[in-house]
Amino acid sequence: MSNAYSSILTLLNEQEQHLDVMLLLLHKELDAIRSRDVEALKNNTDEKIRILELVQAADQQLAALPELAEAKEQSWFQEHLSRLEEKLAQCKFQNQVNSQSVEQSQLVIERFKTELLQSRGRAGLTYTNKGKAAQVDKGPGIKA
Repeated sequence: MSNAYSSILTLLNEQEQHLDVMLLLLHKELDAIRSRDVEALKNNTDEKIRILELVQAADQQLAALPELAEAKEQSWFQEHLSRLEEKLAQCKFQNQVNSQSVEQSQLVIERFKTELLQSRGRAGLTYTNKGKAAQVDKGPGIKA
C-alpha cells in the first residue's frame, strides 16, 4: 500500500473506532432505559451526537481525497469497508432494540397509569379524545 493511501487508511480506522464507541454507547443506553436513568440517557444522547458528528466529519474528509476513487478498487479498502458496514449494521440493530425497549416501557407505564386511575374509582374515569384513560376532577362540588 502506497503512502498516498495512508490518509484513507487513517480515516477508515478512525471511523471504525467511532463505530465501536457508538456500539458501546448504545449498550449503555439500553442499560439506562432498563434502569429508567434519565440523566444517564441525556448524557448518553449528547455523547452519541458527538460521535455521529465525528463520523460525518471523517466521511467528508474521505470524500474530499482525490485518491479515493482509485483506493475503492483495492482489496484492503473493500475489507475495511466490509468491517465498517458490519459495525454500522450492529449499531442500527442495537438502536432498533433500544427503540423497542423504550416503546415497551411507555406501554407498561401507560397501563400502570390506567390501572391507578381505575383503582381510584370508576365514577370519575373517562377517556381522552386519543383513547387514553383520564380522571375527571369534579371539584369540591356546588355550594349555594
